[in-house]
Amino acid sequence: MNLFSLTMIVVSLVIGMGIFKTPASIAAKSGTPVIFFAAWIVGGIIALFGALVYAEIGMRLPSIGGYYSVFAKCYHPSVGFTVNVLILISNAASIAVVALIGSDYVSDLLFGKPSGEAFTVLTAIVPIALFYGVNLLGLKTSSRTQNILMVAKIGLIVLLISACFTGLNIAPHGYNTAGKVYVYDGHNAGLLLMVSLVAVFFTYGGYQQTINFGSETKTSATLQKGIVIGIIIVLCLYLAISYAYVKVIGFDKMKNATAIGALLCETWFGKAGGKVFDACMFLSVLAYVNVSLLSNPRVMFAMSTDKIFPKIFAHRHPKTDALIPGLTAFAVTAIVAAFFGKEVENVLDFSIFLDCIGFVTSAGALLILRNRGKGDAEVTGMARHITPYLCVVFVLSYLVVATAVVIDNPMAAITGIALMVLFFMIYFIFYHNKKGN
Repeated sequence: MNLFSLTMIVVSLVIGMGIFKTPASIAAKSGTPVIFFAAWIVGGIIALFGALVYAEIGMRLPSIGGYYSVFAKCYHPSVGFTVNVLILISNAASIAVVALIGSDYVSDLLFGKPSGEAFTVLTAIVPIALFYGVNLLGLKTSSRTQNILMVAKIGLIVLLISACFTGLNIAPHGYNTAGKVYVYDGHNAGLLLMVSLVAVFFTYGGYQQTINFGSETKTSATLQKGIVIGIIIVLCLYLAISYAYVKVIGFDKMKNATAIGALLCETWFGKAGGKVFDACMFLSVLAYVNVSLLSNPRVMFAMSTDKIFPKIFAHRHPKTDALIPGLTAFAVTAIVAAFFGKEVENVLDFSIFLDCIGFVTSAGALLILRNRGKGDAEVTGMARHITPYLCVVFVLSYLVVATAVVIDNPMAAITGIALMVLFFMIYFIFYHNKKGN
């Protein structure tokens, strides 16, 4: 892949559907506009630190499915197995949930109301099946498809941002009454910032999966530049659209408001804005499904070459290099999850805590690689001197977020720990001796 294609993958891994609704809950948690924007800025800076960290990891350990390799080679294969199997499961379920949400937008776009369960499930399966076919054609075809989707999506986000220049104010049509509204009392700024950062950090997350394409970029410098440029683009878009939300809706009015993205569409298209937003959200679904089908089978490939997964998952098509077995297994899992409906989302709370653990351990692996001298020849310039310090700040930041997750949702943390223990046991029972042989 060239620099543009990799940059688009970075942006698509980060910008999902969250930015169209999450700012409303962050406004409710932050209490004041200053803390609200501070959270986005701090989150963006930490994401940029993380981009530099993962760029160097990718340069030092270039491989397909690098997000597995970094755990397996820097810690132990059991760690790579545990973290990545849980991520594969949650990612497949997430595709199903996102596709089901996308079918709701299609239903509203076509009929103006929710449709029956059969329509919802079938419509959710269509993008998964469609991009399964696209990815069967190989990396070049799927990455070019992703480029087209992301250019269109970024264009739509810019359109939403431009709503702040219309001079219009749009009142929300509804609120999430279950959402808690925090109040700044003059002394709790630190607490409000920490609580806000939980959602902000995970709205910025996803770029770490870029190292799954480590050996498929033109040069190691392409990987480094792509991750950094991608995060800078995301940071600019997030800050700009957050400002647009506050400008058009008003900070106090947007707290826990629903469908805030649609409100920005209304400034340009009036009552038809909701329909335009439905189309925008379905485009987001398509981009998310395709990039997930691009990335996750590469983790399965790496686990297969390490004899953790069956040998068949290391098979590549002789002409297209498509990872057909892993791609098929992942797509089928997502389709099966779609039949269980959005209830799947209720069991995914643990993924937030798991992501914290994944960020801390995978980013911390940079210090291990540096200590071993792995890939020293690939890293030159200023980055060689400052990245370790950025790594420490990044790891400490996610430890703080993990603490906030435990405070805010202790059951998610307990579930995450229990599942990690379970998969550690599965590894040592079924794989450890086999791999040793």
